Amino acid sequence: MLRYVLTRFAIWIPSVLIVMLAVYALAFYGAGDPIKLIFLRAPGDVAYNPERIEAIRESAGLNKPFIVQFGLYIWNLLHGQFGNSLTSGRSVWAMVSAAAPVSFQLALCSIILTAVVAIPLGMIAALNQNTRLDYTILGSALFLWAIPAYVAGPLLMVALIVLLPMIKVPYGWGGVVDVRIILPLIVLSFQPIALIVRQTRAAVIEVLSEDFVRTARAKGVPEIVVALRHILRPVLTPVVTQLGLIMITIVNGAIFVELVFGLPGLGRLTVQALTNSDYPVILAITLIGSFLVMASNLLVDVLYPLLDPRANDARRSR
Repeated sequence: MLRYVLTRFAIWIPSVLIVMLAVYALAFYGAGDPIKLIFLRAPGDVAYNPERIEAIRESAGLNKPFIVQFGLYIWNLLHGQFGNSLTSGRSVWAMVSAAAPVSFQLALCSIILTAVVAIPLGMIAALNQNTRLDYTILGSALFLWAIPAYVAGPLLMVALIVLLPMIKVPYGWGGVVDVRIILPLIVLSFQPIALIVRQTRAAVIEVLSEDFVRTARAKGVPEIVVALRHILRPVLTPVVTQLGLIMITIVNGAIFVELVFGLPGLGRLTVQALTNSDYPVILAITLIGSFLVMASNLLVDVLYPLLDPRANDARRSR
């Protein structure tokens, strides 16, 4: 297992470098000069001072060729330096470390909520296959999957204000124990819940045809015991493999959810950085997002043999 993890890390490093190279190239050759944008937002006619613009660009190292800038950026990353924001001058690491806990807590709560809600619903739908209950659960999952976060967030907020005007608008962050997290957590979990419900239902239907399930039922084992002891574990195997896709969905949805509900996380920081063409912040957030997705995929590969020993035997035989 250790050898396998080290091999995945060896593959992960060039993958991250390719992602960083692509993002850096888009920032370097893309439209919008961050230094000029800084001056355009300043009062007066300082935006049209080319000498001062060039001086600041030189001090920021933005006048060097592309490959030199990218090499210096990677060198600074190896020394734990993410650079400074082009607009505020603050340390990028300080900005990211202040916003990351909010996003991580929100993502963790979303994953827990998804597992608690989606897996039981998927099993109930499969155990009642082709019934009205099955169609209701599956149809609701498809409906949730079709609603993007940037649509569901404002609609639910407006509905809450109209239907319950005495309740305060859930705007801002007060931690995972604050009631204001409920609505953004629900919005962020819509698509992950829909995905896992469908995946669980398909996996349970497949497991129901196995011999060990029919044998347990023939022995008169109660249905709840069959579901929890004989069906749940093999069903978790394909469900866990969706963790990487769930993480991508949560990362993408967090950008809109945090912006709509005023959460000071990485999603809101991403929007601000894109608006201001703050490339050091954009690159840092891209690096973190790539790491989260690849780390979740690595976690899936590590958990898979624990849930299904056959996968570990297949890995050893290769």
